[in-house]
Amino acid sequence: MVHYISKLIQEGEHQQLDFKFEIADAHKIARTLVAFANADGGRLLIGVNDNGTLAGIRSEEEWYMVEQAAKRYCNPSVAYSFKEWHIKKKTILEIIVRKSSLKPHFAQDHQGSWKSYHRVGDQNLIVSSILLRVWKGEKKQQGVFIKFTDPEKFLLSYLETNKSITLASFASLAGISNRKAETILVKFILLRMVRLEDEQVGRVGQV
Repeated sequence: MVHYISKLIQEGEHQQLDFKFEIADAHKIARTLVAFANADGGRLLIGVNDNGTLAGIRSEEEWYMVEQAAKRYCNPSVAYSFKEWHIKKKTILEIIVRKSSLKPHFAQDHQGSWKSYHRVGDQNLIVSSILLRVWKGEKKQQGVFIKFTDPEKFLLSYLETNKSITLASFASLAGISNRKAETILVKFILLRMVRLEDEQVGRVGQV
């Protein structure tokens, strides 16, 4: 019978699975915990090389670094559970993070700055300001108020004949600031009038 951990490793790193050879930096682990919590949740296997070979955890210190990362370097702190597995004379630590209702979570870097991350494929990416504003808007209990002035009308008209538009293009074509363009896009996303296709460039498209 194939071991549970072996089955996970065979999947390779993806949206909900990450491998770590060791934990030598609590800040980096905080980034991964936050990325999972802000996205769809996931599993972190500690003691596994990037190529899937088993290394095993080296000391109990790694347990404490995970706890430190979750509580000290994540804001809000990230809840997790863990399991210890023994396979081929190696000890593998499985950290399980569930999708959080408290997002956005932020991770502190070595300079003391707090940044939000989410999991996209097998990468932990910094959350853009537009997506952060969407998340915060979704948590508010109040409705979304929007005026249909020229920029709003232009956006809807543009998307009738074009599949998508970026934040920068919208701001330029509508003759408004990037901040105002972002505010309009956030409201349209919250109202489900457009969908966010690429948050890194603020690209929205037809619903």
